[in-house]
Amino acid sequence: MKRLKRKKFETRYAPLEEELVAMARWAAATGARIVVLFEGRDTAGKGGAIQAVAGPLNPRQCRIVALPKPTDREKTQWYFQRYVPHLPAAGEVVLFDRSWYNRAGVEKVMGFATPQQVEAFLKAAPVFEQQLADDGILLFKYWLATDQEQQEKRFQERLEDPLKRWKLSPIDTAAREKYDAYTLAREEMLEATHTKAAPWTLVDFNDQRRGRLTLIRDLLDRLPDTKVEPEAVELPPLDHEPSVEGYTVLKPLPPYNP
Repeated sequence: MKRLKRKKFETRYAPLEEELVAMARWAAATGARIVVLFEGRDTAGKGGAIQAVAGPLNPRQCRIVALPKPTDREKTQWYFQRYVPHLPAAGEVVLFDRSWYNRAGVEKVMGFATPQQVEAFLKAAPVFEQQLADDGILLFKYWLATDQEQQEKRFQERLEDPLKRWKLSPIDTAAREKYDAYTLAREEMLEATHTKAAPWTLVDFNDQRRGRLTLIRDLLDRLPDTKVEPEAVELPPLDHEPSVEGYTVLKPLPPYNP
């Protein structure tokens, strides 16, 4: 299948934006709590997919959670403890840029967690997620799939583009040699944590634009009927001529003129 061009992507994305806004309106009206996990290899396209979901939404309602590595104190806590404060309240949508599944992926493959810790996580995660589902949280787990050929192209792009260089870390470069190890870790993770209460969904992200559309369409299709009519708002005409900004203390910067 041909890679999707930008203009075609934007044409297909526009109606999905409207549906995402409708989803947020429905969540606010019903008090629904929505959690979406974005997992995948480095360069898979998690950031772009998250922005595609969050872009049209009110940032007060839709939050993106991308936690740094745990502190020394957090390392001594119950593993899921650092994630719990970020779960949504009524009407909120939370998008996790990586999640508690770090333990089954990066931490396992890179040796940051012991085999015993990984085994304990794989047993505990379904129980934790069942509790979330039992409490009414709508949990969606997506794995963004990418072949190594595409991963290599994206690593090279990050290396050559000064605006993307910050995305390239020593962990990323080390991960290049562990592609197959990540595959095995993912399969073990899916085997243990793909449950009825919290199933996984794999999305092909070799074409990132097509992958974003696929993911968003799936997310919207799996939600209940989200049709809630927007609140009627009227803008009566002003009873005077529009005012012009006035300044007495400070003046704006002069317009940018390259």
